Amino acid sequence: MPLKGQDASNRNEMPDTKTIQTFQHRLLRWYTEYGRDLPWRQTRDPYHILVSEMMLHQTQVNRVIPKYKEWLVAYPTFEALASAPLERLKELWRPLGYNFRPERLQKIARFVVNELDGKLPKTIEELVVLPGIGRYTAGAILSFAFDQDVPIVDTNIRRLIQRVFGVDGDPHRVSGNKKIWHLAETLIPQGKAFSFNQALLDFGALICTARDPKCPKCVFRDRCIEKKHQRKSRIG
Repeated sequence: MPLKGQDASNRNEMPDTKTIQTFQHRLLRWYTEYGRDLPWRQTRDPYHILVSEMMLHQTQVNRVIPKYKEWLVAYPTFEALASAPLERLKELWRPLGYNFRPERLQKIARFVVNELDGKLPKTIEELVVLPGIGRYTAGAILSFAFDQDVPIVDTNIRRLIQRVFGVDGDPHRVSGNKKIWHLAETLIPQGKAFSFNQALLDFGALICTARDPKCPKCVFRDRCIEKKHQRKSRIG
């Protein structure tokens, strides 16, 4: 059944309920069959989720997996991380690049241990004041560790939403980005943010890629705004 709702001519409108439900159903069905089996998806431990998100920032998944496992063996808790020598942290982390991240992670650990009784907070407002945690990472922690219906938007998710629904304005500017985040929040099925957000990440990374997207395998190929524009350009 084709997705209904927005088209290039009415992108300011939010998709209707049926459109949203169809999108949710298609994406979650695809994820059930093709979603990646990643170690940080086998846990709801907030510390483990935080480590994975910090490692995954601008780093390929296959490089992160062994380091994620090694890190948690060496530093399994906030307490262990808080008391570790920084040079050892950097040495373990170094193959991942962006070597300022282990220092940020340790600063978070020390604050959590000293000020928060060893527990990450459960609100965006409290999370984003911690060093290195922005809106995306906060949303990942809340949806993956605490099962809150909170959106996440990274480059892959932004591209997927833009292609399927279309959004007026530059999605990298404040106004366009705000619309993307609002739409991402609207799309979350109640009580299913963990699976849904993971599905968005996988679909953007595996199917709706920036270069050479796998359009024949796309469950939204009948709805892709970008493909419609390409067809119109060829006809014109």
